[in-house]
Amino acid sequence: MLENTDLTQTLDDAAYHDRMDALQKQLRTLCYETYRSERPVVMVFEGWDAAGKGGTIRRIAESLDPRDYIVYPIAAPEGEDKTHHYLYRFWRRLPPTGHFAIFDRSWYGRVLVERIEGFAQENEWQRAYREINDFERELTEFGTILFKFWLHISADEQLRRFQARAAVLYKQWKLTDEDWRNREKAQAYHDAVNDMLLKTSPPNAPWTVVPAEDKNFGRVFTLETIIEKLEREIK
Repeated sequence: MLENTDLTQTLDDAAYHDRMDALQKQLRTLCYETYRSERPVVMVFEGWDAAGKGGTIRRIAESLDPRDYIVYPIAAPEGEDKTHHYLYRFWRRLPPTGHFAIFDRSWYGRVLVERIEGFAQENEWQRAYREINDFERELTEFGTILFKFWLHISADEQLRRFQARAAVLYKQWKLTDEDWRNREKAQAYHDAVNDMLLKTSPPNAPWTVVPAEDKNFGRVFTLETIIEKLEREIK
């Protein structure tokens, strides 16, 4: 699925700002309609380091009523979360009906970073594909509108963004030693991502691969996908 993604698509700044303004207005209206419909919405954002997850989430959040959404930045589990099954901390963060939960990284860490870095045994991450599909089926059968986005960029573009971050003082916090180490394992992560997309994309919970080489195009593409599905689901 990654190889079939067209990363050459772009959007100039003028067209981007016009389109983004219109899309955010549409999403603001749909936020209210979602609340009235009493359908919970879950958005999962995964992707390469520096692919633009934070910037895309920010454009979505700007359109939503602050009372109706929460963003969860997911890192390694701590405290009580660490003593339970890995899905526990996500179950307890699911949104009430009519509200949005946005996950900046998610339960897919079990089959990505935990798989590659050895934090999960092979039998654990292999079993996780079935566990995740069951989890998401329960969500969608309950009525949850589920979005799953993988933001895809090339290795060359990732390197360019890393170097740009390193050169700007107020952006350096975004770049860590772990980001550089992950590039050394790029092929292993690439294989894991393709496995994830293949094994956890059933009809009720498909992945959307976002061509994010151009940030403008990737953000607009994501909002268009969200709006199209919300309009179809909320009748």
